[in-house]
Amino acid sequence: MPASSAVRAAVIVQPGGLVEVREFPPPVLEPGGAVLETIYSEVCGTDVHLLHGRLPDIPYPLIPGHVNVGRLVALGGEVHDVDGRPLQVGQTVTFLDVHGTCHDCWYCLVAQASTRCPQRRVYGITYGAEEGLLGGWSELIYLKPGVHILPLPPDLDPLTFIAGGCALPTAFHAVRRGGVGLGDIVAVQGSGPVGLMATALAKLAGATRVITLGAPAGRLEVARALGADAVISIAEVPADDRPAAVRELTAGRGADITIECTGSPDAVPEGMRMTREAGTYVVVGQYTDAGPATFSPHADLNRRHLDVRACWGIDLSHLYRALHLLASRREALSWRAMVSGIYPLARAAEALADVEDLRAVKAVIAPQS
Repeated sequence: MPASSAVRAAVIVQPGGLVEVREFPPPVLEPGGAVLETIYSEVCGTDVHLLHGRLPDIPYPLIPGHVNVGRLVALGGEVHDVDGRPLQVGQTVTFLDVHGTCHDCWYCLVAQASTRCPQRRVYGITYGAEEGLLGGWSELIYLKPGVHILPLPPDLDPLTFIAGGCALPTAFHAVRRGGVGLGDIVAVQGSGPVGLMATALAKLAGATRVITLGAPAGRLEVARALGADAVISIAEVPADDRPAAVRELTAGRGADITIECTGSPDAVPEGMRMTREAGTYVVVGQYTDAGPATFSPHADLNRRHLDVRACWGIDLSHLYRALHLLASRREALSWRAMVSGIYPLARAAEALADVEDLRAVKAVIAPQS
């Protein structure tokens, strides 16, 4: 890593503003820090929200890219992976984008809910460009001391890993939160990356039938490649008819577990109604405030004895377990079907537009290209 070389990164300048490539000074290593040469960084739906200023308290200008894979090019002394093994320059690794979780507050210690820690910060989201190379749409990423680093398992290539991206551990958390297990029937609302990963993971968790609802048709084809037994097009089936469509596929009862991955408030009452009585409904897709939803607490919730669970963020356990599950089942499903295109830094704005307009399932930034 040449000490004087400028580092190129794509930057969201301000909400609703330009995405432009800027140059930054190389990072200065601290003891316990590391420098990653970025191989791939994903374009997540969160990045579209960042472009439009839909998340509060974001420090613009911003280098996006919160889930990444790269090659270690510098280490600040002896740095260990999460299994306690010394890392080596040249290793291909990923890292948990969440940083600074205190493990000392009430939420961390008593509630056992580290995703609600008020000290947590997130690479590519809550770190501004003025704080350094702390997002993946950059030729180099600085891994601060204390960042949790995970080497890729030997047989897992970087493109297959980034095909799962942020959606993989997020969906892993949702599937675990829903308690999906052997013999369950699962409905997944949404065919974006989180919905597609929830489809795949529900199948791997032992669901005998997975029904994915979404659009457009190309995404439903990917859902089938990732294990969906049936798909329902929301472009063809009206919202009021979708719960009945799921019941028709489930002996009239509805899904044992439904996982909402849409981001649409109206999907929530719809999903409650396609879940069987005494079933479980998991809400993971409402990452930004898109407004309220209306349902009957009596008819939709209480009388039906429905268990509703919210799911926010990920912690190290979700990324670690999802990574090793992906490695062990890399041949089981068509994971790379998620990747629609690979873009250089100069085309980052195009990648964002392709994700927002549903032309891409998963767009990937390759900063070295």
